[in-house]
Amino acid sequence: MARIVTVAAAQLGAIQKADSRQVVVARMLDLMAEAKSKGADFIVYPELALTTFFPRWYAEDRAEADHWFEREMPSAATRPLFERAAQYGMAMSFGYAELTPEGRHFNTSILVDRSGAIVGKYRKVHLPGHAEFEAQRAHQHLEKRYFEPGDLGFPVWHFLGGIFGMCICNDRRWPETFRVMGLQGVEMVTLGFNTPSANALVSGEPTAKRIFHHKLSLQAGGYQNSTWVVAVAKAGVEDGHPLFGCSIIVDPEGEVVAESRTEDDELLVHACDLDATHFGKQEMFNFAKHRRIEHYGLITSRTGVILPSE
Repeated sequence: MARIVTVAAAQLGAIQKADSRQVVVARMLDLMAEAKSKGADFIVYPELALTTFFPRWYAEDRAEADHWFEREMPSAATRPLFERAAQYGMAMSFGYAELTPEGRHFNTSILVDRSGAIVGKYRKVHLPGHAEFEAQRAHQHLEKRYFEPGDLGFPVWHFLGGIFGMCICNDRRWPETFRVMGLQGVEMVTLGFNTPSANALVSGEPTAKRIFHHKLSLQAGGYQNSTWVVAVAKAGVEDGHPLFGCSIIVDPEGEVVAESRTEDDELLVHACDLDATHFGKQEMFNFAKHRRIEHYGLITSRTGVILPSE
């Protein structure tokens, strides 16, 4: 019998600096209602879904950015999301900036079950960008200033009758992200992203090339680990700074089966059969049968490149 999870990829358009959490949550609730009307079991929102992409703004005192962070989850502002999801019997995932009681800062995503309970948490491992203001950039990308690398690894969870994992934005570009989850039998990877339409250091790079690399990473990760991938954008022009959309759902053979067409609030709904992961896991990517870990030592013993001796 097929194991169908009907997924709603809930792309969000631009969120401006002046937009309150309440305004954003109202938009998220509208998308959730649409997802319910279309029979979705599971709704996935973007990275940093509750705020603008604030790492583009430099503050000399990094504590000035703390107002973008959530000190508890659910909070008063986000509780309506949890209550509505429980009312609908709909699971969900979304990303936010997390400030822990110990004062640590993470770029975080959560899995929430059909009862509205948080059952999984992931903290972004591969932080892009830089930590100090760089005048040569067309725009700043200060994730290394405002977040620390995630400390939870790449766990997976038994969820909705399958095995689910999460990552966030830049994580998608690193094959290790998908392989670590693949080695745990992952059947669906969800991720949110906020990706600038322009390269801050390469003027003239077309947005189409950036979207090509985005899709390439997701399709390769899905195919090489025989897993569904649900990637959801925050898009549009935030206070003059454009983010591309291209929310997509990728099947376990690496094919794009759903794709957004706008840079606004937009919903993609697709019935994903988790059993479609079986063939790839049993044949081409049967890890137990084909992997040769005796040759992979450099992957975990070295970070940067060391050239061979001449």
